[in-house]
Amino acid sequence: MNEARIDKWLWAARIFKTRSIAVDAIKNGRVTIGGMNVKPSRPIKVGEVVSVKKPPITYSFRVLQAIEQRVGAKLVPEIYENVTDPKQYELLEMSRISGFIDRSRGMGRPTKKERRALDSFNDDALMFGFDDDEDWDEEIE
Repeated sequence: MNEARIDKWLWAARIFKTRSIAVDAIKNGRVTIGGMNVKPSRPIKVGEVVSVKKPPITYSFRVLQAIEQRVGAKLVPEIYENVTDPKQYELLEMSRISGFIDRSRGMGRPTKKERRALDSFNDDALMFGFDDDEDWDEEIE
């Protein structure tokens, strides 16, 4: 077999987990061949380079075998060659690092230090009786 549908190939080569995810990516313009957007039914040939945008980077794969049946992970090197530009991997590493640096304070889970401060505050509040509902009822009457 020297031709296969692009959506089936992306799934069979384990680039996408399901075929429907592959079809969605193709329809949303995240999969290109030679810089051109394609349709899910487009046949792919051996030797073509497929670009797949998975933010924040764009992966590039050279087709070594046009298959439509999913293969085991060990056989993936026989299906395609990863020809992604090394600069894309640098971009990925930078986004990973900056994800922690650019996190605005108060967003996401608290750090260990922040959690200890919260626990300490809660313990102090319980110790001074801020949690007693009875005191509040007496002051209102």
